[in-house]
Amino acid sequence: MKKLTIVDAAEHFGISKEAIHNRIRRGSLNCVVENGVKYVIFPTGKETPPSSPSPVIDNRYTQYIENENIRLREKVEVLEKETIRLRDQREQMLLDERITIEQIYKERDVQLRSILHLVATKFVSHVNEEVVMEEAMGENPNANAINVEIIEIDEWVSLKSVLKLKKVDDKAKKKIKERFKSAILKDDERLTLREGKIFLNPALFNYSDLMG
Repeated sequence: MKKLTIVDAAEHFGISKEAIHNRIRRGSLNCVVENGVKYVIFPTGKETPPSSPSPVIDNRYTQYIENENIRLREKVEVLEKETIRLRDQREQMLLDERITIEQIYKERDVQLRSILHLVATKFVSHVNEEVVMEEAMGENPNANAINVEIIEIDEWVSLKSVLKLKKVDDKAKKKIKERFKSAILKDDERLTLREGKIFLNPALFNYSDLMG
């Protein structure tokens, strides 16, 4: 049997004093106290340092951490793919909605421009007819017109709308209204009165004499 002090045992085995105390408490090392001094006792012969904790436990913990990391990486990849899918789906929905809205407004805009262009063309019928048609069909390079198909319509429009469309100034507007009032009192067949308002039919009649 051989005995060493705590300090000597630590130096002998190349470990700390705290490690020696820990092993004494766990019972992996025997000790005695003589004259108030604690000694570590171990058999003589081939000396081995106190046993350390089995590395099996550490290996299991390391393996567990690695498995958890793999699982979390796979979960992150799944979430990233789902995020990309939802983002692409949202962008496609927005694109489809934008195309639909643009198509609706395009159709309405063409229809409105066609009607307005027809009305304007009828009221400038005293101008050279070929010039009017070139502007309507977009063949005149100097014309600021939209290429639309002109459809004949048989509609009555109010004098107020016509003057507004032609952007007649107030002074000229007053004179034109007087001429139209005078004409309707003479039962001019080109005019009709509805709820006190004068209406015209530009698809059937020419009003150049009254527009002045």
